[in-house]
Amino acid sequence: MEYRRAVIPAVAGGLMVTLLLWWAGASADALHLQGATDVLGYEAVARLQSWLLPWAYEPSGGTAGGYLDGTGASRYLGLHHTAIQIRFAAVFVLYAAGALLLVRRLPPQRGRTWVGLLALWAWGLVAATLAVTVSAPWLIAAGGHGSYRFLPQLASLSSAGRQIVVPVALAAAAWTVLVARLALKGAEPQPREEVPARAALLAATVGTVVVAVSLVVLSYQSNAATLQTAFTGGGLLAEPGDLLRQWLLLGAWSGPAGAPLGDWLLYRLGDVLLLAVVWCALRWLPGLLTRVSVPAMAAGGVCAVVLGLLAEQALRIASGGTQMRSGLLYVASGLGEGVTAALLWGVLAGVAATVTLRAAGGRTASPSV
Repeated sequence: MEYRRAVIPAVAGGLMVTLLLWWAGASADALHLQGATDVLGYEAVARLQSWLLPWAYEPSGGTAGGYLDGTGASRYLGLHHTAIQIRFAAVFVLYAAGALLLVRRLPPQRGRTWVGLLALWAWGLVAATLAVTVSAPWLIAAGGHGSYRFLPQLASLSSAGRQIVVPVALAAAAWTVLVARLALKGAEPQPREEVPARAALLAATVGTVVVAVSLVVLSYQSNAATLQTAFTGGGLLAEPGDLLRQWLLLGAWSGPAGAPLGDWLLYRLGDVLLLAVVWCALRWLPGLLTRVSVPAMAAGGVCAVVLGLLAEQALRIASGGTQMRSGLLYVASGLGEGVTAALLWGVLAGVAATVTLRAAGGRTASPSV
């Protein structure tokens, strides 16, 4: 798909996800209205606030930095506003850049529509997570204590607001695909890369093994604890354990000690589902792309891991019958976890799959589009 056609849906999708997140943040004020607690309940209001406030232009309570009045309040409030402006600008730029690549290599035609929709949905979560991370230092400074436990604060703020991004990213992906289909109206069908089955199988297996390093090895309780405590130091960059766990671990698990074996196996079934989703995506992706390239496979690997995480989280929600009685908002609080680690391991898996594919002779000449 030509750049001139792909840029239109990419920009349209970036605008949509930005506007929807801005609207979600602006809606946080409605939770302070009289009667909101009576209608929704205190717990639901508190949970919704925690989801929406990371995208709200005004800080909670209308003050920042602990200042109630004076020039100090305006200075810290200005930092907060700057952080949110950076956050929304970064969401637009990151989503549009990723959507441009995905729409070019996975144009929504000839059986690629649903694949493109899922990939753009996953990329929306990645773009929002990166935008929150990029803008987090300004929010830490707006709190008035930026030099205190900076890295743990960065880790905490980087994971904020992810739950509301899940439905917003899905809506933006559907809009992007719709605009892309309109932009492709009348265009010739885009070609597919021809990839030998043996090379595709080997590449998918290698990429899945890369993801399994995080999911099976690093996420084991003792190994995760080592990551948490091994790196110490002093000053601003001390205590990187929380940040390392967030960027390196796709899960957390231990042996079945203290829990019934059946429950433990059911919990591990989610990890199996994640790896299955990643393997299937990496197996089919080279044959769906208009041209196999490292950037396209890396982006596809990231989207595959994010979709695997969403499938795992949906399975655990469905299998948690006792948790469902606590309310939908409670069980949905785990949605979107692990996106930062998915970014790292998805890129590594995509690159490893591409190298394996080419080494196995799986890349054939195809026209550049």
